[in-house]
Amino acid sequence: MSGFVGVVVSDPSLQGQFTQVELRSLKAKVTSESAGFSAPLLFFAGNRSCLRFSVRRFRSQLVVVFVWLQFVSLKRDAGHVTTKNLPGLMKKLRGLNEVVSEEEITAFLSESYPDSDQEIEFESFLREYLNLQARVSGKDGGAAAGAGGKTSFLKSSTTTLLHNLNQAEKSSYVAHINTYLRDDPFLKKYLPIDPSGNQLFDLVRDGVLLCKLINVAVPGTIDERAINKKRVLNPWERNENHTLCLNSAKAIGCTVVNIGTQDLVEGRPHLILGLISQIIKIQLLADLNLKKTPQLVELFDDSRDIDEVLSLSPEKMLLKWMNHHLKKAGYKKTVNNFSSDVKDGEAYAYLLKALAPEHAPEATLDIKDPSERAKLVLEQAEKLDCKRYLTPKDITEGSANLNLAFVAQIFQHRSGLTSDIKQVTLTQTSTRDDVLLSREERAFRMWINSLGVESYVNNVFEDIRNGWVLLEVLDKVSPGSVNWKLASKPPIKLPFRKLENCNQVVKIGKQLKFSLVNLAGNDIVQGNKKLIVALLWQLMRFNILQLLNKLRYHSQGSEGKEITDADILKWANNKVKASGRSSQMESFKDKSLSNGLFFLELLSAVQPRVVNWKVVTKGEADEEKKLNATYIISVARKLGCSVFLLPEDIIEVNQKMILTLTASIMYWSLQKQPESLSEMPEQSEPSGMTSDAASDIGSEDAASTTAPSEGEEVNSLSDSISTLTTDDATSVAPPAENGNGVAGS
Repeated sequence: MSGFVGVVVSDPSLQGQFTQVELRSLKAKVTSESAGFSAPLLFFAGNRSCLRFSVRRFRSQLVVVFVWLQFVSLKRDAGHVTTKNLPGLMKKLRGLNEVVSEEEITAFLSESYPDSDQEIEFESFLREYLNLQARVSGKDGGAAAGAGGKTSFLKSSTTTLLHNLNQAEKSSYVAHINTYLRDDPFLKKYLPIDPSGNQLFDLVRDGVLLCKLINVAVPGTIDERAINKKRVLNPWERNENHTLCLNSAKAIGCTVVNIGTQDLVEGRPHLILGLISQIIKIQLLADLNLKKTPQLVELFDDSRDIDEVLSLSPEKMLLKWMNHHLKKAGYKKTVNNFSSDVKDGEAYAYLLKALAPEHAPEATLDIKDPSERAKLVLEQAEKLDCKRYLTPKDITEGSANLNLAFVAQIFQHRSGLTSDIKQVTLTQTSTRDDVLLSREERAFRMWINSLGVESYVNNVFEDIRNGWVLLEVLDKVSPGSVNWKLASKPPIKLPFRKLENCNQVVKIGKQLKFSLVNLAGNDIVQGNKKLIVALLWQLMRFNILQLLNKLRYHSQGSEGKEITDADILKWANNKVKASGRSSQMESFKDKSLSNGLFFLELLSAVQPRVVNWKVVTKGEADEEKKLNATYIISVARKLGCSVFLLPEDIIEVNQKMILTLTASIMYWSLQKQPESLSEMPEQSEPSGMTSDAASDIGSEDAASTTAPSEGEEVNSLSDSISTLTTDDATSVAPPAENGNGVAGS
């Protein structure tokens, strides 16, 4: 197989379909199977023409090679490949040839490519092949539900590519955008959007609208100074906005595993609607937790464990709230979902009777026609100032997303909860340690959910107590480390099964050389917060260093000594010094870092154009420090770092969050500029301040089993679903996709 050529696929969302393995391993396997073919093999290498082949297993390798050979053969014969050539070609491929007709393939392709004469390149062809495979799998039953029902509404259509557009949902989302962004200084000239056409998908292409929508959902997530806002953006500026959007979406809890910047640039309707759906749901359900609305405690028995209540997803909390009022109103059934259980409108009639009797006459309950009842229900809800984002038809057809949004609006306008706050201590008597643990819980939660694991985490301290989520995380950061034959999948009724899972977690942690002196499996089962934080931090730190070590190995071809915390510190200082600036950090807990200037100089050093120094403050007053910290997080995300820390972590110099932020920037820089690997120290014995920095965090790791710990994010290079960077684009082209990084807002 001599003289083959690597074909670069710059779409990292395709990388997420496979696991990366090294070229030499692949060559040995593929050569024997593909002897005699002169066509080039396919390599996934981001934006570098280096030597990695993305595969799941060897069989998947051959499938991708076969797909490539079929495509290249057609292109060689015809000179080019157009959309109308694809159905016949796809019909021959594994997974499609016996289960889908050419007519069905043609209909599927027309959703994305209405022009049958449009020329198709291999990246687009492969993406559509994977999408069609996913749709076929969905018809056959799809993937199993999440572990123990722990999947959340947030794992929505963004993680699939399976459905036709739902016009009702699209109209609802457009109405929401028109309502909340109509007064935005930049967007108001483009609004209102017409829901009947493609204006929404066209407007999304520059990234500004989605960034603004994220800030509506979770105010302050994106520093608007970091958004590129011009009437006409060049490809690089547009790509930066999309990268900022996707990383920020992950940071508020959206699942964006299978969506990348190029999908947004192309205005792919199903992916865009899936992302918008998640953002809007996060906004509508933001208050459905005990921290924001302590009055919700009256929905539960006093005997119920408060941690169990805190762990409920917003969707389940909303159902709990709804059933609480339905029971009081005399409704005999229990609503378990927002589709089939509310289709007749009867539950809504009882709910409004309980919450707003002045607007809900008894006659509504006597109506037999579901459509007529639904119409009256919406008229009554409108009197509560609930926006009409759904129609009677949406109720009677059981549109889950729109019905959930409708009930959430009712909750916002008329919760019916008493003003007597029973558990005021939940929000008013927290110690500094409690606040720190809460911030860390949030960072770990967002990190875990960004990894692409099957389970969705709503509360780290509660959801990991059965050990299953931790095993999923371990399998991501250290593939093959988990013995799944010894693991029990939720729901787990027997306590000793939970303990077995947690004992395996501790065992693997020790094999990975974590400091777990005082941690036993039972501590996880019991929900010991400080020990759990210590474990999660070490998982995260292991993943960060593993990513950096793998990157250096692939670039230099030799492993050498492992990269340490001290190396990360030294790299950052050298990078800033080489840019001609004088700032330095003594350690990751250097109090001078609180003004943010060092990190802005570091970001500018790795990408000079990314920082607008005109908006940077001196960082002297507290407000100036916060402005700089907020800007740092948004600039890092815009660059391509997926970070989960908050501005307070920079201002207070949370040293573990500081480490992960620095490592994320370092990883991005080394990915983009592999020659800067030569700047890495040769790792003789570290000394001086770098040694101190390493020992600071190392000793705190050892002690973290008895004291509060601080933490942050990353993912696995062997599973590029979520890596330290979100974008693999070069500075010339915008086709970068989301990946992952470290740290957070």
